Amino acid sequence: MANNKVKKVNLTSSNLSEEKLQELRQILPEAFSEDKIDWDALKTVLGDHIDPRIEKFGFTWAGKSNAIQSVLVPSVSTLRPDKKSSVDFDKSENIFIEGDNLEVLKLLQKAYFEKIKFIYIDPPYNTGSDFVYKDNFVAPVKNYLEQTGQLDTEGNKLQTNRDTNGRYHSDWLSMMYPRLKLAWNLLRRDGVIFVSIDDHEVHHLKIMMDEIFGEENVETMIWHKVDDDSGRMKVTHRFRLEHEYVLVAYKQKSEVFFKKYKEDRNYKNTYTNPDNDPRGPYKQGIISNTEEKSNKKSDRYYPVTTPSGKQYTRQWRVVKEEFDQLVADNRIYFGKNGDSVPSLKVFINEQKDATPISILQGLGTAKSAGFNLADLFEDKRMFDYPKPVDLIKRLMQISTEQNDLICDFFAGSGTTAQAMLELNKESSENRKFILVQLPELLDSDTEAYKAGMRTIAQVAEERIRRVIKTNHISDGFKLLKLGESNYPENNFEFDPDKSEEENQKAFESYLAKAKQSSLFNDENGIDIVYENIVKEGLSFNSNVTEQKLGKNNVFTVSDGIRTLTICLDRKVEDQTVKELTGRDYKGHTFICLDNALDDTSKANLGLNLELKTI
Repeated sequence: MANNKVKKVNLTSSNLSEEKLQELRQILPEAFSEDKIDWDALKTVLGDHIDPRIEKFGFTWAGKSNAIQSVLVPSVSTLRPDKKSSVDFDKSENIFIEGDNLEVLKLLQKAYFEKIKFIYIDPPYNTGSDFVYKDNFVAPVKNYLEQTGQLDTEGNKLQTNRDTNGRYHSDWLSMMYPRLKLAWNLLRRDGVIFVSIDDHEVHHLKIMMDEIFGEENVETMIWHKVDDDSGRMKVTHRFRLEHEYVLVAYKQKSEVFFKKYKEDRNYKNTYTNPDNDPRGPYKQGIISNTEEKSNKKSDRYYPVTTPSGKQYTRQWRVVKEEFDQLVADNRIYFGKNGDSVPSLKVFINEQKDATPISILQGLGTAKSAGFNLADLFEDKRMFDYPKPVDLIKRLMQISTEQNDLICDFFAGSGTTAQAMLELNKESSENRKFILVQLPELLDSDTEAYKAGMRTIAQVAEERIRRVIKTNHISDGFKLLKLGESNYPENNFEFDPDKSEEENQKAFESYLAKAKQSSLFNDENGIDIVYENIVKEGLSFNSNVTEQKLGKNNVFTVSDGIRTLTICLDRKVEDQTVKELTGRDYKGHTFICLDNALDDTSKANLGLNLELKTI
């Protein structure tokens, strides 16, 4: 619909606080007075639902209020395309973003609100030796650039969260809360998030996720992270830890339906073929009770003689005639020497679809995941403690389908991308991913650094390239990088030691100088376009074309729902204005410099399209 009012372009990501207030106004208009919430009126409306007790059940930590507030602070940063480092940038719908995931999650809010079906993250476990994102809510972009060595010549890294730190747990919780809260916004109603974690923080994380997602929407899975043979003889004074956790949270549990899956034919530890049965690999199923638990009065209690002559008398799961038929059909296994307790051959080719269970077993181990990653890099150890591809692939199998959108904002070495690309090929489907990874600097003595990579993000990007090439996958990814806004309004820093009046004068002087310089040029034009894609809330996979319109150069951006026409020239010519008032542009959004149009042209354009100025 045409709008005569000229608007300014959006300079920030979504203002979640204002959006929540607007929703509340629509639901409870009587709770507002003079544009502010009237708490007494709100209490009256809610009545018995208000809890008057002073002491209440809850979970808190030092810094929680700031963590909650940080969700509501809009981002002024932007994303810049890096076509050179991408693979098939113009065609691929997969997106890899280098940047602080808190800022990136804010930038995703407009375009991907309730669009993502599946999120998997493997955050820092807070073991006392790993890194925790050191958030700075006042100057987040500058803080990010400093932490990743892009501003600091000393090459600062992330802050190690030592367990001697008095706020050891609080710092970790303050890091996780805003990211999970923003992730909740992105999930579809039938969306699900899987979070890997270990004993250090699982109890705290579970309570936090109960608060964010609702206690009824959070469940726990166990991942058996070692194989049965590794480390059995290792001397230990405690339990041998063989598990980690995967916490599962649903946007709306009643909307989520996990799919059954077929057993993987590559489960070498479970399905074997010791007697070379022509029907293929099988696992050994139980076909009897133990002698102690057998009912001697049952018609299924009888002796069975093995090929070696050894006899077992007990209660079996089938009657004698059925057992003899199974033996005749070579479906009973008596062990390597023919004298073991009989077991039933359960062939993988005959297995029915399996129902997902809460124990994740036989899906690779921490050790095997490292070897599998090394296989892509000429047997070089490129990353410590990656998750197994099969583990994440199983989670995707049960919860996603054709065209679903996948997200991982602690991407690490890029395991989630590999799992999705391989699953797509195996199932002939077309899921798409959004991965986010901080470009954390690598130590100079690592194999990845020696191979020419400088950040963990670059390790993930190279892994994706190699997976695509090795598996002959006809896909790629767009690489976008978090950076400072192209708009000078977003880059001015107020001086806390100066008065409000002094800061205002300094700001006006700063803007005047910025406008005198050339704000846009041929090199950063596409960056301006992508900042508008992000801030206006169009898909990051929007189609972008550059063309002549009248005497001006314009960019046309479309995601199939909205269309932007962007002109960065210093003057929008009369001929261009005339074309923009035609029916081909009716309902579009036109963006240009504020002083590129006179008042008459602005009024004419406002009758035909939405006009926004920079």
